[in-house]
Amino acid sequence: MRYIKPLRLKVIMMMFFFTGILGIVIGLTIAPSMSSYASLLITFMGVVNLSLGGFFGWVFLTQQPTEEDPRKRKRKKK
Repeated sequence: MRYIKPLRLKVIMMMFFFTGILGIVIGLTIAPSMSSYASLLITFMGVVNLSLGGFFGWVFLTQQPTEEDPRKRKRKKK
């Protein structure tokens, strides 16, 4: 897997966690007044978003920084 910058991973992770929590809350509170299928679907999509947030959190915590290629290293000025 490619190296992803930590700031980008944090933003993606927080977006998935926020939308997951929001989806679960909406699915369990607002949507039951519509139909049971809609509330189940919205809640399930919230759980999927939480899972994706957990996956990106795992990537954030376990990825190793890339080593620079010595051929591409810039020369230091004296």
